[in-house]
Amino acid sequence: MLDIHFIRENADLVKAGAAKKNIQVDIDRLLAVDDERKQLRQQLDDKKAEQNRASKTIALAKDEERDRLLEAMRFLKEGMGELEEKYKAAFEEWQKLMLLVPNLPDMTVPEGASDADNVETRVWGEKPSFLFTPKTHVELMVNAGMADFERGAKVAGFRGYFLKGDGALLSYAIWRFLSDHFIQKGGFTPMIVPSLVRREGFLGTGYLPQSEEDLYKTQDGEYLSGTAEVATMAYHLDEVLERSAFPIKYFSFSPCFRREVGAHGKDTKGLVRVHEFYKFEQVVLCEASHEESVRLHEELTKNAEEAIQLLGIPYHVVINCGGDLGLGQVKKYDIECWMPGENQYRETHSSSYFHDFQTRRLNIRYRDEEGNMRFAHSLNNTALATPRFLAVLVENYQQADGTIRVPEVLVPYVGKEILGHSA
Repeated sequence: MLDIHFIRENADLVKAGAAKKNIQVDIDRLLAVDDERKQLRQQLDDKKAEQNRASKTIALAKDEERDRLLEAMRFLKEGMGELEEKYKAAFEEWQKLMLLVPNLPDMTVPEGASDADNVETRVWGEKPSFLFTPKTHVELMVNAGMADFERGAKVAGFRGYFLKGDGALLSYAIWRFLSDHFIQKGGFTPMIVPSLVRREGFLGTGYLPQSEEDLYKTQDGEYLSGTAEVATMAYHLDEVLERSAFPIKYFSFSPCFRREVGAHGKDTKGLVRVHEFYKFEQVVLCEASHEESVRLHEELTKNAEEAIQLLGIPYHVVINCGGDLGLGQVKKYDIECWMPGENQYRETHSSSYFHDFQTRRLNIRYRDEEGNMRFAHSLNNTALATPRFLAVLVENYQQADGTIRVPEVLVPYVGKEILGHSA
């Protein structure tokens, strides 16, 4: 959430930022409602002051004078009730409009309408060369007995899946490898966080109200999260943090759920786009400094790249264009890994910073060197998501006989070098 004073003083800049993100929001209406809200608030305060003065006068009055003053007080209260209703309506509209105002994208964010306009910034690794036509992960994992999609759909519905045998072992191995990798790096507090989260966490991180249709909701009003970011950020809801503790770094894990309502017809088979999955997330809080946010953004992205490099997967990094940024993101990188079976790069990781957009909504603050209260800055990065990354590994390490070679760094976790059996 942007500060209303900033929006008022930089209305044209905010409008330009919204246009760059292709987000529709009526800034002029917001400012008009803000004026109305403030005027009504002032009128209410004046009425309450008048009521307080009248109450003191009534306490001293007697007989007919007291009756007259009480009758005047009754009319004053009736007028206040109508004024309070107007103020409530104005305030609710103001809140809704404020939640729709996007954060300003960084100057380095390229123009564009969709992910097709993202700009490649670097490439790592050599794409594997095969003496045979590479198969997709669906064919490989089904033939190798690593996954069962038919029974997955029977049990869990569309996009359901079972990982079994070597498929389950490979998933366990990735989790353990990545956990060890980040714990050995130091500086991160590992956390297993809830995926069932109250509405405040989604509003605070910017997933509500825009993405509500893509969230599963319980009968008790909570939501199932599509990322560990939501619960991790809400961990410090309404807290004042110690500046000396910055940067605060969490390495969070949780089950994740997405309805994928905007993905009808996309990736209907396999593990790339599923309703239920698992994610490791880097989440960081730091002091309110653009330079520090930029530094940490590069650091978190590098951390994820290091893990991919150790696994030997070719990838490239793209800068997301304005139209491919979320409501709160200032800048975002996507890491896209090569999938030989599809002959294309696919997004597997994202890395973003938000300035104080999320922390202002979540009321996460600290005192700066001068003792002034400031909202912290926040960042997050997908350290790794499964089972999507299983699809990447299987396609890159497939062999002519349909078996899967295990990446060297995963052999100690899997316990063998070859997965599956001959097709």
